[in-house]
Amino acid sequence: MMAAAGLGPSRASRCGAGRAFALLRALRVARGFSLLEAMIALVVLSVGMIGIAALHGHSLSAARSAHLRTQAVNLVSDMADRIRVNPLGGAAYGGPAANQQCDPESGGAYCTPEQMAAHDLFVWQKLVSERLPNGVGTVTCDATTMPPTYTIEVRWTEPGQGELTHRLDIRVPER
Repeated sequence: MMAAAGLGPSRASRCGAGRAFALLRALRVARGFSLLEAMIALVVLSVGMIGIAALHGHSLSAARSAHLRTQAVNLVSDMADRIRVNPLGGAAYGGPAANQQCDPESGGAYCTPEQMAAHDLFVWQKLVSERLPNGVGTVTCDATTMPPTYTIEVRWTEPGQGELTHRLDIRVPER
């Protein structure tokens, strides 16, 4: 009633107008991103993407390294199994490798334990050179111990790390 009498606006209408002015002022200030803000966001995003790319490269390198190490372990275990199957081959596993054609694919010719050992070594060294970069496999036999001790070693070159070696010593009793 007082507002109608010319005594001024009511308190309720003053609060409503104040809110409207504050809203208009906020809309004028918050019009969107400035060019500087957009550039900063782009730089932050770019640095993050470069970090992700670097991390991906490292994960590929680690996966390759793990694959080669797994191959080395499997190859050493393969030769250990060959020696355990043919314990009478003995010191021939530490000798020169030769293709004695003892495998079933080449007619399955009868081979002595020593010939089988030389053939196993030939096949195994071929696998090592095929599966590992610059792969070299060696077997040495120490017949002075009882039972004889065989040292099976695989060496290969890994990019960024140089030459690596996996070695296993086993003792196989002769039958």
